[in-house]
Amino acid sequence: MTDRPPLRRFVVQLHRARRRHFDFRLEIDGVLASWAVPKGPTMDHRVRRLAVRVEDHSLEYFDFEGVLEKGTYGAGDVTVWDWGTWEPTQNSDPAGQLKDGELHAELFGTKISGRFVLVRSGGTRYGDNAWLLIRKHDEHSVEGWDANAFPESVKTGRTNDEVAEDHHSIAGANNL
Repeated sequence: MTDRPPLRRFVVQLHRARRRHFDFRLEIDGVLASWAVPKGPTMDHRVRRLAVRVEDHSLEYFDFEGVLEKGTYGAGDVTVWDWGTWEPTQNSDPAGQLKDGELHAELFGTKISGRFVLVRSGGTRYGDNAWLLIRKHDEHSVEGWDANAFPESVKTGRTNDEVAEDHHSIAGANNL
């Protein structure tokens, strides 16, 4: 009998808060290690994306889709843009890779799949929180691929506009 590596999940949430961005989250050691990616992930291996490290989120946040109310952290509408599983590709210690500033991963998602690397870059206004999300060249790469061409949630099929509108409709009905 062989030991199977733990199943690790990832999620990418499209979040319209103060600024529109994609929240890229990898399950590591019982939390969702998180980065804000302003232009979203890509399947184009020629493109590198800024990824700003933000605080870890609890696993309960994995499939959150809805509206975070004004006055709360991250206020705005959120959809589950993509989700799936992932595995580290350099070694079996993703927390160590994260600490060292270079995390190699293979993603198995609905919209994005294949090899990615997160590399701490620093030297910007974000300091040590500045990372690059790099799409490696493999059989899943697609030149010219744009995340914005795929706005629907993998959880519900809704767009951020529909999530926001549904929320306003429910909130309005509750005020009657």
